[in-house]
Amino acid sequence: MSGSSNPLTPDELRRINAYWRACNYLSVGMIYLRDNPLLREPLKPAHIKNRLLGHWGSDPGQSFIWVHLNRLIKKYDLSAIFVSGPGHGAPATLANSYLEGRYTEVYADCTQDDKGMLRLFQQFSFPGGLGSHCTPETPGSIHEGGELGYSVSHAFGAAFDNPDLIVACCVGDGEAETGPLATSWHSNKFLNPITDGAVLPILHLNGYKIANPTILARISHEELECLFKGYGYTPYFVEGSDPEVMHQKMAEVMERCVVEIRAVQEKCRKSGVAERPRWPMIVLRSPKGWTGPKEVDGHKVEDFWRAHQVPVSDPVTNPKSLAIVEQWLRSYKPEELFDAKGSLQPELASLAPEGMRRITANLHANGGKLCVPLDLPRFQDYAVEVKVPASTYSSPTGVLATFLRDVMKRNMTNFRVFGPDETASNKLQGIYSASNKTWMAEIKPEDADGTEISTNGRVMEMLSEHTLEGWIEGYALTGRHGLFSTYESFVHVIDSMFNQHCKWLESCKKVLTWRAPIPSINLLITSLVWRQDHNGFTHQDPGFLDVVCNKNPDVVRVYLPPDANCLLSVGDHCLRSRDYFNVIVADKQPHLNFLDMDAAVKHCAKGVGIWNFASTDEGTEPDVVLACAGDIATMETLAAASILREKFPDLRVRFVNVVDLFKLQGADEHPHGLSDRDFDSLFTADRPVIFNFHSYPSLVHKLIYKRTNHDNFHVRGYKEKGNINTPLELAIVNEVDRYSLCIQVIDRVHRLSKTGAHVKEWLKDMSFEAVQYAHREGWDPVEIRDWVWPAKK
Repeated sequence: MSGSSNPLTPDELRRINAYWRACNYLSVGMIYLRDNPLLREPLKPAHIKNRLLGHWGSDPGQSFIWVHLNRLIKKYDLSAIFVSGPGHGAPATLANSYLEGRYTEVYADCTQDDKGMLRLFQQFSFPGGLGSHCTPETPGSIHEGGELGYSVSHAFGAAFDNPDLIVACCVGDGEAETGPLATSWHSNKFLNPITDGAVLPILHLNGYKIANPTILARISHEELECLFKGYGYTPYFVEGSDPEVMHQKMAEVMERCVVEIRAVQEKCRKSGVAERPRWPMIVLRSPKGWTGPKEVDGHKVEDFWRAHQVPVSDPVTNPKSLAIVEQWLRSYKPEELFDAKGSLQPELASLAPEGMRRITANLHANGGKLCVPLDLPRFQDYAVEVKVPASTYSSPTGVLATFLRDVMKRNMTNFRVFGPDETASNKLQGIYSASNKTWMAEIKPEDADGTEISTNGRVMEMLSEHTLEGWIEGYALTGRHGLFSTYESFVHVIDSMFNQHCKWLESCKKVLTWRAPIPSINLLITSLVWRQDHNGFTHQDPGFLDVVCNKNPDVVRVYLPPDANCLLSVGDHCLRSRDYFNVIVADKQPHLNFLDMDAAVKHCAKGVGIWNFASTDEGTEPDVVLACAGDIATMETLAAASILREKFPDLRVRFVNVVDLFKLQGADEHPHGLSDRDFDSLFTADRPVIFNFHSYPSLVHKLIYKRTNHDNFHVRGYKEKGNINTPLELAIVNEVDRYSLCIQVIDRVHRLSKTGAHVKEWLKDMSFEAVQYAHREGWDPVEIRDWVWPAKK
């Protein structure tokens, strides 16, 4: 790199500025124009869209970054993608995609001429057209940007295990005020210069949000610089408003950053020693709505919050406003930028990279194209031996860890495990024999004694669910595989991120044939409500499943494997899947092993089934159906079946276990749903069903509301009751325990309601005594703690 403060020649400066003008022209055109795309006649109200939608304020700054990134891609043959944090500034990304020619390759009707340009303008923020954010329909995007806060975590997720990739991440200064963004700056403590790519964060300080100043734009230069030095970056500042001066500054600073990144990587890769550098970042301070109208109706617009969305709101009805828009558009001199056909002038088109080096054509932004399937071991080889159902105990997640350990060993460049300081807590520490936790910050001598951290680790732990979810999304969107485990009570932290990713997947699957399927997000929810008796009420919330079940059935799956062998089967299935958000609910504490591996595989393949060993209907119509979903719910239901078998030997009980929650829905509502005939065959058309559910009871009713026998379903689940309880006491206060379930059967089976009074009283006494014992001894009686299915007499 030249040491000159003016690295661009006059001709380079002229052409780069012209290319930037073309980007800005297209951005304004997308917001305003429905006709006359190149202003070859005076602008008229009929040329303006009836509804003006979009965001102008960040577009010039984002295109400014883009055009300088293009220069360096060509100069250094870089592989680079762009993450738009202020994703509502989609006109910038769309404009660059169009000028690079990639947009035309994907959408053939948007040709490289005046007709194609008009088509682009007409599509933007228009019914049946394009959204106003960097949606999946946008070539080159892996980040929609509508909900702010996740750009940096997505960028780092994309960079992990992609050693040749540079992710330029534009962070809006409004976005920088969000909690998720604030924690994600720490991602630089997890980036390995040897095995990973690089992220170049560019904080775009344009000063304003929708109607307020931004915090980081209103603190001193010194304070801002100290903030990012404290985060571990080397901040470089590009500040001003004169385009020619700013182009020279940006060219110099961005090139310096790229050279520093490559020098760090080259040094570490040659030495084999992974050290954490102070990675470079850029602070770009430019006017909001740069190059737009400076004033409208006596109010300041450029470099003020009024430039955020549509700076001139009434050009159709106000001639003065129409003139402002026309003057604004003509200020970019489109006649100099586009030829007679409406194509970008060749000398400007040559500034863009070619082929797959174009940012919007880079395959990392269409990660399914680069996806390598996991080399998975046979999950059956990790089976727990089950000679007699429900006679031994295992930690389901502890067993899963042995499988994941070998998945990791066989896939050391495209599989990672994520979790918020809970891998060991969630009994997944068996993975550490394959790989430690990633850690690029200081490592102390005492860490050798069990901390399990190293610079080349592949287990990603940080106490921020937001950052972890962003990492795994970025990792999957660029074609790699992962599993994210977290405490059930705090998975709600990522509710909104889950929503956004599901919407992304839905758009890709339903509309976009050009986007290749990507690995699913696999979320293991553990440390479950029914074993949070020690942490208390705040740690008891199984309601994430309600959020999941609101999403489109084509992209979400919910599995509640009842034991370790079923968890292995489900885990293998999920790791092989594409384009889903898989939610697996499995506890970490030792629980009963119900099924041998062959039975577990069959049961999970069906998703729901009758357990013959726990049933007494023997092929006849049952008196009652005991149904359950969830490992702890299954144990308590099985214990209830045992009591009923002893107390009412002639009672015909059918025991049904549900693994795939969506089997409860109709086949017309979910692809996994049972037909009405199959559902009635399992649950009957008219017999009482006592359903013991892991989560809130209302969810089951929601899923089965159209079923024939819905009125006879009596669902028990979490009822927002809990404290520092023993496991059985917590079950009792929520009426999911064995005694309460038996009482429900007595109340619902007509003949027992008349003859079961004595048993019912005994059950109440047992419940009372269990609570008294818990309060006296601090734990449950041994016959509860070590309960197993009774051996046949």
